[in-house]
Amino acid sequence: MKTLSLIQPDDWHVHVRNGDLLKTVLPYTARQFARAIIMPNLKPPVTTVAQALAYRAEILQAIPSDVNFTPLMTLYLTPQTTLSEVQQAAATESIHAFKLYPAGATTNSEAGVNDLRGIFPILAALEKYDMPLLIHGEVTDESCDIFDRERVFIDTQLTQIHHQFPALRIVLEHVTTTEAVQFVQAANTNVAATITPQHLLFNRNALLAGGLRPHFYCLPVLKREPHRQALLAAATSGNPKFFLGTDSAPHLSALKENACGCAGCFSAFAALEFYAAAFEDANALDKLEGFASFYGADFYRLPRNTQTITLVKSAWQIPPVYGTADIRITPLQAGEILQWQMQSPDAL
Repeated sequence: MKTLSLIQPDDWHVHVRNGDLLKTVLPYTARQFARAIIMPNLKPPVTTVAQALAYRAEILQAIPSDVNFTPLMTLYLTPQTTLSEVQQAAATESIHAFKLYPAGATTNSEAGVNDLRGIFPILAALEKYDMPLLIHGEVTDESCDIFDRERVFIDTQLTQIHHQFPALRIVLEHVTTTEAVQFVQAANTNVAATITPQHLLFNRNALLAGGLRPHFYCLPVLKREPHRQALLAAATSGNPKFFLGTDSAPHLSALKENACGCAGCFSAFAALEFYAAAFEDANALDKLEGFASFYGADFYRLPRNTQTITLVKSAWQIPPVYGTADIRITPLQAGEILQWQMQSPDAL
């Protein structure tokens, strides 16, 4: 039996929702990861320190009693975000970043930003207080091809942000293109990127070939095979600018499987197994620990974890659905076979 032991990883981009959905999905993240950057795009969005602390308290109540897990909170950046809120967030130990959504780019992003220059004072404050900016990097211009929206955002907006605020720590979330990889590689050490399991494992054929498959639909959408290969090369390169962020984004199956299905892949139940599959296919399992366990913690200036987890080469079938009768979530690759399985976290 083949085994792989790693320092327990962290998830640097995850959606755990709230309410009953939170209670259903959070245990999967908490059992795999020691910490996670929690996305703030709830309804209503988490825009203030007070809201973030209340949301953190709800998350803490949902953590299984037999695991140790720390939620790392973020604030949703809007045109109404104030300089005093940035200062208060920077002084609050449990808040670790602000999230920039272009308005209309993805789920619950309506409160996001339309005028980039209008938030420059806020970006200057983030730079001053050394608070990371996490970016969903896509333009929302309907005339722009959906497969080009990340590239155009980098060319027209991200380059401008990085030039104007070179000391601002930026994470370009869930990168999907060769151009995004190249931008991060060429930028200074204040710029990093997260990569999801679905973008490492699949190209756009998974979404479209043989019929529309809504559970592979996420934003940014899956791209062509050369882009997937560029992401895989970056993730397995040992470059500390690239690290794990699942972007696990659960939705009720009924909301995915309709005429206007929502975007997001639920991967938290087997995130590390998905990454192990991608790294094994690239003959780079020796690079997984750095990508999953070290580089994100280093970028966020947090101590590396000390507990370990073990993955075992043991085939198992992904269930067709997770949840209950009222909360049914179709997982990524439902019904398919995974070759790796995580054991319970090892003792300290």
